[in-house]
Parts: sequence; C-alpha cells; structure tokens
Amino acid sequence: MIRLTDVIKEYPNGTRALNGLSLEIKDGEFVFMVGPSGSGKSTVIKLLTGEVVPTEGLVMVNGFSLTNIAEWQVPYMRRTLGVIFQDFRLIEKKTVYDNMLFAMRVVGATPREIKKRIPYVLRLVGLENKQSRLPNELSGGEQQRVAIARALVNNPSTIIADEPTGNLDPARSLEIMTLLKRINELGTTVLVVTHEKDLVNRFDERVVMLDRGRVISDAIGKYGVKANA
Repeated sequence: MIRLTDVIKEYPNGTRALNGLSLEIKDGEFVFMVGPSGSGKSTVIKLLTGEVVPTEGLVMVNGFSLTNIAEWQVPYMRRTLGVIFQDFRLIEKKTVYDNMLFAMRVVGATPREIKKRIPYVLRLVGLENKQSRLPNELSGGEQQRVAIARALVNNPSTIIADEPTGNLDPARSLEIMTLLKRINELGTTVLVVTHEKDLVNRFDERVVMLDRGRVISDAIGKYGVKANA
C-alpha cells in the first residue's frame, strides 16, 4: 500500500513542490497520475522511491515509513518496487538476459531463482526469443518491454512507471499500457505517471490529477472525470 498524508515538499532553493498532498493507493490497484508540468508528479515519484524525504507529512510505501526510514532499510524498501523510466535506462553493452541477470544479482538472488524467474518474465512480456539481443538491436517498444521485464524480475509488489510511453508512437504506447494492465491483473499494484491524455482515456481506471502540489481530482474514468458523468 502507498499512503501520503499531508505531505509538503520544499527543496533547498525554496521551491515548494507539494502543498499538503494526501493520497492512498491500495494493494492491487491500477492508478494513473496526471497533471501539468510542475504539478508535483516527479516529486511524488522521488518520495516513493526514497530519493528525497518529505519536509512535512507522512509517506508510507509497502509497510515502510519513508519519513524517517533508516538508511539500512532503504534497499529492502526498494526491493518491493519496480521502477520503469521513459528513457529505458538499459545497460547498452549487456544483452536482454544479462540486463535482467544484473538486476537479480544486485539483490542477491540465488542461481535457482535466476534460472526460474528470468525465462518466466521474458515470456510474460513477449521477449522470450530476444534474450540474446543487445538493446540497440531492438525497437523502442521492445526496449521498453525489456525495461518492464527488468522492473518485474525481482517480483515487486508495486510497479511505478514514469512516463513509460513518452518516447513511443501511439500504437506502441497502447501496447505497453495494455501490458502494464495485464501485469496489474496478475496482482501487482501499478502507478503510471503520464501526460498522455488520449492514452489514459482508453482505459477505465482510477485517475489522480495533480496541480500545484495538490490532488485536485481523484475519480474512475476519463482523465479525472467520472465515467458516468
């Protein structure tokens, strides 16, 4: 579960990115987070991943309090998260398989876990025949699916996707979002931060809209508007 309660985040330069933001995402939910540039979306992600801490308020992620988390707890918290970035962040000189192998070794996975998990996740994202390819031998959509597979490989309870379709054409964007929805249906909590209004409108899911560091709309349906409105 993710819970932000009365969160204020002010950066050292005086910029106040969040102004008393409160939000709860239950286990197993699929949520879009939208809003204009500067609305606070990026700061929310940084708070949830432990990159920054709140100035005031409470941030809880999968049982960990990020308001006062001990340094030694941060790696354990991050193991509950899979993060997907717009620019993929793949290791260019490693194959698809080795990108995933690296992610598993970082958290101390056993050879038995690695042997079982990587093929399963590659099948899930439709890349079982591309495991020996380098990232530059793949299309943009395939690279993003590798990034999704890497985020999934350590079996996190929550996926955070930061503009996951920003570099893709509409057809590939829909493909990636449909894949994230399928992953959600398998039990993983999914938070997608995006500015793509048309893509959000293709899915009848919860939409949280931010503006000036606050939640201004939280509803099921099209871009923060109730589906039956």
